[in-house]
Amino acid sequence: MSTTRETVAIVVVTYNRADMLRGLLDGLTKLDQPADAVIVVNNASTDHTAQVLAEAVTPNLQVIDSPENLGGAGGFHLGTKAAVEQGWDRLYLIDDDVVPAHDCLAVLLAQDEDCLFSVREDRNGDLIELAALKFDLRNPLAIKPKTAAVMDTYPTRAAMPERVPVENVAFEGFMIRRTVLEEIGLPDPSYFIFYDDVDLAIRARRSGRTIWAVRDAVLVRQLDFSQQHDLAGWKGFYMYRNLFVVHLRYGENVLVRLKPWLITAAVVLLSPLRGGKHEAVNVIKALRAARGMRTVPTSS
Repeated sequence: MSTTRETVAIVVVTYNRADMLRGLLDGLTKLDQPADAVIVVNNASTDHTAQVLAEAVTPNLQVIDSPENLGGAGGFHLGTKAAVEQGWDRLYLIDDDVVPAHDCLAVLLAQDEDCLFSVREDRNGDLIELAALKFDLRNPLAIKPKTAAVMDTYPTRAAMPERVPVENVAFEGFMIRRTVLEEIGLPDPSYFIFYDDVDLAIRARRSGRTIWAVRDAVLVRQLDFSQQHDLAGWKGFYMYRNLFVVHLRYGENVLVRLKPWLITAAVVLLSPLRGGKHEAVNVIKALRAARGMRTVPTSS
């Protein structure tokens, strides 16, 4: 291993969560090992985000103001593109609602691995890591491919091994070397929200890398997880569409790649008992849109 210290850029995407962003930026100033660059993509926020960024004293801060809301996927595409072009060795992708422990970045940089993931706790110190130990795109009967989440397998962070291989990530603590992104491409902005992080993790793993969740690299999440989205609302369209895209792109057999049609049929048939016509419309539109996203875009 080279004795030359690798450089690192932190990439943050923010949208209308100025007070949480302030907490994150304050946390970044307290890191034992500061980042060489902190690239914040302001996703056309309409609150006081601009003021928070103007007042920030975070070292090596760069702000990219997007003229429109690109979604989390588009924001991370824009931020990682800037970091790759600037030549930083590693990129650490985090959301605006987390705060890293003071030694988090140093712990990750001490690991000589291409792909790493922080472990998330809530403000009470409880393990809330939802990254999957298994993301099954082989079994056509697995309606939800994500199984065996870290927090369902280990009762506490202390109960975890020092490193745990995971098969999907969130862009809340994912560290990846620039050379990997140059090989596999950047986050796909066409997802807008949801599954852009899963897509990148799949591409990284299929390039031969292991993604290691590092027990002692801690992020503290400032919000409670909400996995219950309104599938009849606008987010429901993206949840269905992007789930279908992942199956169409990466399904390991024809039955798995047929699952989007089966899920659509089931949702439409059951719509009178659950989400009504709006969810049925969402899932039909999602399937139609997903079919146009089967090909992974180029990294430019």
